[in-house]
Amino acid sequence: MTRIDDTFARLRAENRRAFVAYVMAGDPDAATAARIVNGLPAAGVDIIELGLPFTDPMADGPTIQLAGQRALEGGMTLDGTLDIVRGLREHDTTTPVVLMGYYNPIYSRGVDRFLADASEAGVDGLIVVDLPPEEDEELCIPAQAAGLNFIRLATPTTDDRRLPKVLQNTSGFVYYVSITGITGAGAAEADRVAPEVARLKAATDLPVIVGFGIKTPEAAQDIAAVADGCVVGSAIVNRIGRGEDVDDVLAYVKTLADGAHSA
Repeated sequence: MTRIDDTFARLRAENRRAFVAYVMAGDPDAATAARIVNGLPAAGVDIIELGLPFTDPMADGPTIQLAGQRALEGGMTLDGTLDIVRGLREHDTTTPVVLMGYYNPIYSRGVDRFLADASEAGVDGLIVVDLPPEEDEELCIPAQAAGLNFIRLATPTTDDRRLPKVLQNTSGFVYYVSITGITGAGAAEADRVAPEVARLKAATDLPVIVGFGIKTPEAAQDIAAVADGCVVGSAIVNRIGRGEDVDDVLAYVKTLADGAHSA
């Protein structure tokens, strides 16, 4: 059982949906990012999704691309990202942290060393969007052997023939991408998402969390109501990018969390 598994077990017992918040490590700078991450649990966030900055984030739209650029220009590194997690763990040993990013920084460090460092820092799971299931031996299986969940994305184009392959080594939860496209594009619609979530849940016992296109508390409530929870990223990152005060960002996150929890 990982922290992610424990969190979903607790939420099921409470009959509540999960709220997952994405922020970019090092955005707009290391100290501010750390303050935001440290404040997310008190704002109602059940799982923290922490972006690992990378120069070529192919799945991300302009908002998160710019966040990654700000972080990299400010000197954020893989070690710096793990330091943010270590800082959280000094006062929070229960909120799961999932690193989301791309394989290149992990490959550059070396898989074994990365997994040891991530585990030591307190990371609970990985979302690596450019490693398909055919490459599971590369990182997915070693990660799970090291005690980290490996979370896979399913999309509107993941058909019934492809789905079993996507799910075969997935753990923690399934991340359903509600729209076809990049982060920050379009808006999630519950009536379209619900049948897809049902299709996924018929194929797996894992929780299904929906992300992309959720920007308001009302949308968080609507989407969480047809799934096991929801993820908000670009809408939060956009406020950070505009230079909003940390307390204001966290107050906005709380409205989203309250929306998801009221589903």
